[in-house]
Amino acid sequence: MSERTLFLAWQDKAQSRRWFPIGRLDATVERPQYRFRYIRGAKQAREEAGFPLLIEFPELEEDYRSPELFPVFRNRVMNRNRPDFTDYLSSLDLPLEADPVEILSANGGRRMTDTYEVFPKLVKRADGSFTCRFFLHGWRHVNASAQARIDRLAKGEELYVTSELTSPVSRMAVQIQTTDYHMVGWAPHYLVADLVKAMAESPKYSAQVVRVNPQPAPSKQRVLIRMRGSWDEHEPMSGPEFRPLVN
Repeated sequence: MSERTLFLAWQDKAQSRRWFPIGRLDATVERPQYRFRYIRGAKQAREEAGFPLLIEFPELEEDYRSPELFPVFRNRVMNRNRPDFTDYLSSLDLPLEADPVEILSANGGRRMTDTYEVFPKLVKRADGSFTCRFFLHGWRHVNASAQARIDRLAKGEELYVTSELTSPVSRMAVQIQTTDYHMVGWAPHYLVADLVKAMAESPKYSAQVVRVNPQPAPSKQRVLIRMRGSWDEHEPMSGPEFRPLVN
C-alpha cells in the first residue's frame, strides 16, 4: 500500500489575494485510511489574514482520521454516475480507473463557491528528478495575441519556463512562454518556490503541453502542462509552512 499526500491551500481574497498552504491530507486509498492535519501555514494565514478554520476541522492542533475521504475533499470530485464523467477524466488526462486522490491531484479541487485549492506533494526521485503536471494559471489576463496563441497550442508542444521577480501579488512567479515568445500564463502559486529552486540548481528542466481543453471546459482547466526538472540539494515542499502542527 502506498501513501499519497495532498495539500490544501486558502486564498485571502478579501485583502492581499495571497495564497497560504493550510492543511495536509495523507491518503492510503487501498486500505482505505485518510488523515488530515493543519500545517504551520494555517497559523500564518490566521495571524496575517484572518483565516477561518474549516467547519469540518474546528481545532487547529488536532489529528483527524477517517476510513472515508473527508467531505471537504470528496465534494471536489465529480460523481462517477454523471453522464459526462468520462469526458471529465479525459479533460484531466486521467484513465477511467482513476481514484479520487488522483482526480484531486489533477483538478486542483477548485470550486466557484470558495477560496480553496488542492495540490499534490512534489516527489523527488532517488536521482533528484521530478515530474509535475498543472493547469496553466492566469491565461485570461494575457494580451489578445497570447490568447490567440493559446488556441493554437498543440499536444506535445515544447514551452519555455522563466522566473519572474516582480509579480505584484506574490513578488515571485514562474512564467510559461511559447517557443515563439508569447507569454501565455503562469505556473500555480504553490509550485513557484520549488520550481525556482530547480531552475537555479540545474539547467535540465523542460515543459510541454499535455492537453488543451476547448470551451466549454472550465477556464481553470484550459491548458494542462507537464514539467520535468531536478534538484541537487533542495527537498521540495519541506519549508516550515508545510510542517504539520501535530505529529
